[in-house]
Amino acid sequence: MKNYAMRFISGKYQGGEFPLPPDSEVVVGRSSDLDMVLVEDMVSRRHSKITVKGDAITIQDLGSTNGTFVNGERIEHAALSEGDRVLIGTSIIKLVTTDAAPASVARPKKQLEEVAAGRRANQVRSMSGAIDEVPLPDLLQLFGSSKKTGVLAVRTETDLGKIFLENGSIVFASVNDTDVLSPDKALYRVLTWRTGTFYMEPLDEMDLPGRLELSTEAALMEGMRLLDELGRLGLPEMRSKVSIPSPLTQPLRELSPEELDVFQVAMSQPQLEAVFNNCPLDDQVVGTALKGLIERGYVKTAPPED
Repeated sequence: MKNYAMRFISGKYQGGEFPLPPDSEVVVGRSSDLDMVLVEDMVSRRHSKITVKGDAITIQDLGSTNGTFVNGERIEHAALSEGDRVLIGTSIIKLVTTDAAPASVARPKKQLEEVAAGRRANQVRSMSGAIDEVPLPDLLQLFGSSKKTGVLAVRTETDLGKIFLENGSIVFASVNDTDVLSPDKALYRVLTWRTGTFYMEPLDEMDLPGRLELSTEAALMEGMRLLDELGRLGLPEMRSKVSIPSPLTQPLRELSPEELDVFQVAMSQPQLEAVFNNCPLDDQVVGTALKGLIERGYVKTAPPED
């Protein structure tokens, strides 16, 4: 029989892990006398209950105000499988297997308190994590279902993307806080990112230069379609280094207007992905132009340094 734990991959308790004893019930909530105590406003005093019976693990919402979500769906009662993500308050918690199960929940309860205290001392944002661990589509589904309002900021090695949410709907997006990209292209660009960190910021009163009014589902479907189209071009890895040969012997007059625009952006960007993130043309156009520029020697790429 496997031993399981709930691993906090985002939120106030990120980095903490709460082992689930065999054949046990773990009650989650804000009240200090419970098993798993999550001290935050969006968590009810008695929020949910996790039940372990052999390898069968279930979670039940206990009538909480803000709900319990499993893989983006609000639930009353649901079975959990390894890898499932649970959203309670601002915490995203992943069910994982672990080497050993505790005899009691006293020590894990104390460890969560220590994790939260350490994050407060380091002034880490409470709603943050890595998109390697929580992919952006999963994250947006969770935020959409729970009708969150705020700015989801995503930072990579070279760029900063922001997705603005109102009651779970996507209303605006930007890359690097500029208007180089239209809001819809900025959104789809950010959705293709696979490495980086994210954090939530409050959505302050601001005059957005246009609104998207996109449902999470529609945005994800279009983002995945564009990603598939780029995948079929056979470009190098997005994190690949980009450079211009010196001296450049190929004549620029042979480039199409689109290729010339992409070439100009590539001259000032260190990564293939950064070229996409800073060129206003449609991703498919940028990708096709880049493929031609690389094949004809106008642009060189090199594997990323890990």
